[in-house]
Amino acid sequence: MSLDLSQVVMATAAPASQEPNPLYTLLMFGGLFVFMYFLIIRPQRKRQKEHKDLTSSLSKGDEIVMNSGMLGKITKLEDDYIVVEAANNVELKFQRAAVHAVLPKGTIKQV
Repeated sequence: MSLDLSQVVMATAAPASQEPNPLYTLLMFGGLFVFMYFLIIRPQRKRQKEHKDLTSSLSKGDEIVMNSGMLGKITKLEDDYIVVEAANNVELKFQRAAVHAVLPKGTIKQV
């Protein structure tokens, strides 16, 4: 009987490895979900809530910055829309969601 190298290696190899415990796999998936929740989902929901609060608190006369970078003063409020005065006798209508930030009073005059 002749033995070649592959048979010797197989004979001296460790016994078949045991299957990993499924509890470890579940813990890894659970840990990954918790990590993703605190790293991605929770901060995004916080930003959404802050933006919703910002858009719901808009009032006539507020000076705002739009997502496009345009500055303006709110002249009229509707349900989902606002009318912004961008320049003298120039009024534009935008969705409330397009508002990026509310500026302190008098900022537009300084710019």
